[in-house]
Amino acid sequence: MSAAPSPTAFSMQEPDELSLFAVRLAATGAPYMITGATAAILYGQPRVTNGLDLVLALDDATRPSLLRAFPETDFYVPPESVIRAEQARTHRGHFNIIHHESGYKADVYLVGSDPLHLWALPLRRRLSWCEDIEVEVAPPEYVVLRKLEFYREGGSSKHPADIRAILDTTGVDESALAPWLERLGLVSLWREIRARA
Repeated sequence: MSAAPSPTAFSMQEPDELSLFAVRLAATGAPYMITGATAAILYGQPRVTNGLDLVLALDDATRPSLLRAFPETDFYVPPESVIRAEQARTHRGHFNIIHHESGYKADVYLVGSDPLHLWALPLRRRLSWCEDIEVEVAPPEYVVLRKLEFYREGGSSKHPADIRAILDTTGVDESALAPWLERLGLVSLWREIRARA
């Protein structure tokens, strides 16, 4: 497996909203991992993004702390009944948290029984975002797998570009990736993108 990038490599000045979300998420005690475009930026190369995608292992014990960490005075958070309903879904449980002042949005995807979430969450990496803030980031193999899925579904060229940047900058553990590529039916798409890398 490629070594985790040096934390100092990520000491970049990005919008303060990410730090604001990361500190509050850490305070909930619920395991989380950043994924999507922000993870691709951390493992690959900078590009524009106006929101945060994250996977959260929320349970009944940590739900109240989430609501306390994101007060309604500063954030839009769905009613607790909506969050409970999303928690009850075994797949694709999801809700948004929006910072009122900046409009910065977090798309929160709940772990549920999604096997890829369950595999990746214990493998998440802690990276330095700025001088005194660390963030929990999905492993690069997970980010690549999800990017492959999104590319298959929508065809956006940003996903192969993000994957190639991750391969060039951070690398992936191909032995860890291989069984998931088979399981998710992504082998040919992976080979196509690898050939162009």
